[in-house]
Amino acid sequence: MAKFKINNIGLTKRDLDVMTILWGSEEPETASMIVRNNPNLTMNTVQAVLRKLLKDNFIKVADIVYSGTVLTRSYKPMVSQEDFWLQKIISDYNEIRQKVSKADVVDALLRTDKNAGNITYDIRQIKEVLDNYTGK
Repeated sequence: MAKFKINNIGLTKRDLDVMTILWGSEEPETASMIVRNNPNLTMNTVQAVLRKLLKDNFIKVADIVYSGTVLTRSYKPMVSQEDFWLQKIISDYNEIRQKVSKADVVDALLRTDKNAGNITYDIRQIKEVLDNYTGK
C-alpha cells in the first residue's frame, strides 16, 4: 500500500478491532464477516465503525457483493497496518519531542529486548538506516 500521512489517527478500541480484522484479511470483508471474526462486536457497532472509518479514509468500499440474498458492501483498508502504527508513533513522539530525544527513544526501545541477538540485529538495521539517510 502506498504510504500517506494519516491526519486523524485517534482510533478507538472498536475502530482498531475492525481495522485489525481488515488488515488480517486477504480479501475485502463485509460487516457480517467482521462480526463473525470478532463475536465481541455487534452488527450495529461494526456498521457505525465502518461509516467512521470510511469518512476518515482509513477504508474504502471494495465491492458490492451478495451476503446471502442481500447486496452489501465489502471493505478493504486504505492504509497498511505498518503505516498506521508508524504514523501513530510519529504523532505521539511529536507531542513529547521537547522532553525526549530520538536517541533516548531508540535507547529505551533497545533496552526493552533482553535477547542479545535481537539487539545486535536491531543495531545493524539502525546503522543501515543511518548510513542511507540523506535528510529527505
